[in-house]
Amino acid sequence: MVIRLLVLSSLLLMGCSTFQKNLERWSSSNENKREFTIKTAWVRQTTEKDNLGFRKINRMMPMLVGDLVIQGNGLDGISAYERSNGQLKWRLPIENGVEPSATVIRDRLFFGASDGNFYSIAASTGEVQWRFSTNAENLSAPLLNDGIIYFLAGNNVLYALDAATGRQLWLHSRQDTSQFSIRGGGRPTLHKGNIYIGFSDGSLVALNAKSGASVWEVQLNRNKRFRDIDATPVIDGDQLYVTGYDDKLYCLSAEKGEVLWRIDGGGYSAVTLAGDKLIYPTTTGDIRALKKTDGTILWSHSLKKGIGTHVQLFKGVLVFGESQGKLQFLDQNTGKLIGSFEPGRGILSTPEVDEKNNRVYFISGEANLYAIDAGWVQTPHF
Repeated sequence: MVIRLLVLSSLLLMGCSTFQKNLERWSSSNENKREFTIKTAWVRQTTEKDNLGFRKINRMMPMLVGDLVIQGNGLDGISAYERSNGQLKWRLPIENGVEPSATVIRDRLFFGASDGNFYSIAASTGEVQWRFSTNAENLSAPLLNDGIIYFLAGNNVLYALDAATGRQLWLHSRQDTSQFSIRGGGRPTLHKGNIYIGFSDGSLVALNAKSGASVWEVQLNRNKRFRDIDATPVIDGDQLYVTGYDDKLYCLSAEKGEVLWRIDGGGYSAVTLAGDKLIYPTTTGDIRALKKTDGTILWSHSLKKGIGTHVQLFKGVLVFGESQGKLQFLDQNTGKLIGSFEPGRGILSTPEVDEKNNRVYFISGEANLYAIDAGWVQTPHF
């Protein structure tokens, strides 16, 4: 009898153990499933009135300044909203609006506008500190360094201004004889005392940041139609990466301007550095990930509606807009689509990410400012 009880007890214990392990495996497989969720936190019309005329270009990247998100539109000005709920805090009317992205230091916001002026304003109130006339629309984001603001005007003139007063320090002008040009311009890049910038004539130049003296220049894009170098140069170590519109992606020596390698597939936006990869949108309508050492293509994601904006990193996910489509989220390692959001009439604005609060901001083609909550959540399955 004792022997039988011991055997029966052993069998029961074995059964319980097996059941417990199966339960743990089942629980683990179900509890660890994740889902990428996207929802609208708030949305605001950024124009003072409805646009009943020609469609305007809205592509300024939202600026996060303290508790504010500042957004310009391509019609009538620039505004600031509460980041938490989208409440309007101030509005600065500007004829023909603001297209390019801005830069900020403390409470000073710097940006170019389509009324032919470059502005310095108080970010907290929208009060104008000074304005500088360029006699041309301004389409390029500025760079601020060591008290100097650098920006490229729409007439192919690179300016260096005193950030405190708006006084001109130097300029670099280039003549473009081509009949066609893409609307836009890159943000200047600073590296080891030099400013790097591309122009619509297909050239990339390096200038001394203090004096504007030429260090080197190289002709990259030689297309007969669009020769623009509108992408912001990106420097990693001594390697400089830049794309030409409908042309190629180039890797150059930042010190000498020598081309180290190039691959077919031009672009309008800057490359994004992600570990050992380069990620960028091409003008042929895909997002590519490359080895940054030699340009080998690792994956490519085809877009259905236009070209992509500059790609932003968002907690291991890639986020960008389609020019005629949606806000898209891709897996960084594979390029597979994990989520999207349709705002209507496309997106030309580089998204601004707030990783701390799992939020993404962007302006749509209809000039609506969106605050989107996005991220991975655990989804229980029974």
